[in-house]
Amino acid sequence: MSIEINHKRPLHLFEGYGVELEYAIVNRNTLDINPVADKILEFQAGSVVNEVNVGNLAWCNELVLHVIELKTNGAAVDLFNLDRAFQDQIVSINKILESFDSCLMPGAIHPWMNPFNGVQLWPHDYNPIYESYNRIFNCSGHGWSNLQSTHLNLPFYGDEEFQKLHAALRVILPLIPAIAASSPVADSSLKPFLCYRMEMYRTNSIKIPSITGLVVPEAIFSRQQYQEQVLDKMYQDIAPHDPDNILQEEWLNSRGLMPRWDRHTIEVRVIDNQECPAADIAILQWIVALTKALVNEEFCSLGTQMNWHEQELYSILMQTIKEGEKAVISNKRYLKMFGFKQSAVKASELCAHIFNQLNPENEFSKEAVGHLEIIFREGTLATRILNSIPASVRK
Repeated sequence: MSIEINHKRPLHLFEGYGVELEYAIVNRNTLDINPVADKILEFQAGSVVNEVNVGNLAWCNELVLHVIELKTNGAAVDLFNLDRAFQDQIVSINKILESFDSCLMPGAIHPWMNPFNGVQLWPHDYNPIYESYNRIFNCSGHGWSNLQSTHLNLPFYGDEEFQKLHAALRVILPLIPAIAASSPVADSSLKPFLCYRMEMYRTNSIKIPSITGLVVPEAIFSRQQYQEQVLDKMYQDIAPHDPDNILQEEWLNSRGLMPRWDRHTIEVRVIDNQECPAADIAILQWIVALTKALVNEEFCSLGTQMNWHEQELYSILMQTIKEGEKAVISNKRYLKMFGFKQSAVKASELCAHIFNQLNPENEFSKEAVGHLEIIFREGTLATRILNSIPASVRK
């Protein structure tokens, strides 16, 4: 099995897909975190590196030493077969980790690690960046050192394509936790959020609010407008805390959709890591199929998509962060976009309805359909985790 990578530049809408999956490294017996990401990369590359290419994928470091990221080495031409490629590399990493009596742990948040004790930052290249983050924000805490996500990068070329892609993804963003929430447990306790990772994510930079904003990005649809209204404001706000200008880069932006002008993509950052790559890719196929439909104005016009203030979408997002698929969406205008005439529906119903409108035969692999049907039938991974916990513990 192989995947095809598109190295052509520039890429236009839906010509390629960048996927990143983050995993915690844990002791295979106790499941406590084990900070050996640099040892894995050193074993594979022959020296300590930040990233090593392994076939059509790459392994790379993250902020903390107990997390490693797997990603496409370039843009995959489609999302089919990616789950198998990622799974194969997970098997390879776990083989390396046998000598450390460790393995990779899926899921978006470690259920009992203490993020204020024993967490080690990546000490090698890029460490000045991580140390700057740590000095300004204190990278202890779940919002920095205990959150594993799936990132999806979608390409665009020029303002016209950015406008269409940004408008569509802003509309989709509030629904993603309703299909992808997987983080209901942390600190060895049940949290009042099915997507606790995102609750921590949205508050981790609260010291400088302009960095994350409302997670849902502003209704901005050109590069110049984005530079002036988002990036310049963010750089100005952090400057007093960053005298060496280390963090004056666009990746400082922590909105749930992050335009990367340096590589002409929008990165979707609100997707909890699932139980296996096949489930991750299934959710990505749902997001991409819906994005295509909106870009093609199949549900509603581009003007309708653009005409949403971030505060309105943020209100829906906070419902799904808290309640996942059980959230009741009562914004009639939002429901109308997707053909619902009811005054209120559960997010699970809306997500399933959208799936049934998206031509599953063309847009989804057989494996993805199976995983999505599990989510629609049994709930998000967060709900399934809670249902697996004895009732006596849940009280």
